[in-house]
Amino acid sequence: MLGKNAVTIKTQRPRRSFIFTPGLKPEMFPKALASGTDIVCIELEDGIAPKDKAKARQKALALFKTPQADDGVERVLRINSMRERFGMEDVNAIISTKTPPPALMMPKVRTPDEVVLLDQLLTEAGHITRLHVIIETNEGLEAAYDIAKCSDRIDALFFGGVDMAAELRCPNTFESLIYARSRVVHASASAGLDVLDVPYLDLDDLQGMKKEAERVRDLGFTGKGSIHPKQIAALNEVFTPSKEKISRARSVISEFEAADTGLVVIDGKLVEKPVLREMYRIVSIADSLGE
Repeated sequence: MLGKNAVTIKTQRPRRSFIFTPGLKPEMFPKALASGTDIVCIELEDGIAPKDKAKARQKALALFKTPQADDGVERVLRINSMRERFGMEDVNAIISTKTPPPALMMPKVRTPDEVVLLDQLLTEAGHITRLHVIIETNEGLEAAYDIAKCSDRIDALFFGGVDMAAELRCPNTFESLIYARSRVVHASASAGLDVLDVPYLDLDDLQGMKKEAERVRDLGFTGKGSIHPKQIAALNEVFTPSKEKISRARSVISEFEAADTGLVVIDGKLVEKPVLREMYRIVSIADSLGE
């Protein structure tokens, strides 16, 4: 039984890494699922030519007609922008099927209205599909805080660094995008969401990728994308809480919940309820990983 000081947050699953697999090639889906990543995202947007959109949509949705294995990998379908014809066709197909994907990734979101509309359409269809939202436009960055809080279906925000750099007319570097990244982290943290960074595009520079992953982790990101399976192990390592952090989190939570007041001093440091959120997040992820 929890003590009176218990802080309750929703159970979180690991979202340390993600990889895309093309909707046009469903035969690649099992390989992506076996790559060690936390999220596999089936691609209908940038990676699919306009002439192939309908075929990719049909093949991708067919994957969900059979029950998915309970293997701990999150399945996500990236649709086209809700502001484009292909996006509306994606949504129409999804709300018409009886076997929708468990989650959808929304690209180029500019305002909360887009998310609210999709939420309403999914609700009318009786679908429990979750939402992941990419912030990669100037308008989306400005509205990120409101977007993060506009729907209970949202589980994570993603930072689209390539498009964001083009919008801001700056190089796609950590230094140039630190303000934009920080805005997305702020919005995600305020809504209690996971937040994942753009993939590192130099496949031959694993050390550079790991360094950037560590830097965005220290900004507050909970995960980062990959463009190849060989990047995934390093990303999972960077974003997995250390045994020391897990042990300390469990200890702090135990002492806090057993205390008689809302103010607890642990190891000479004052710990209040707002500080506990990260401790609970660490323990929730550790439990999901069997740590």
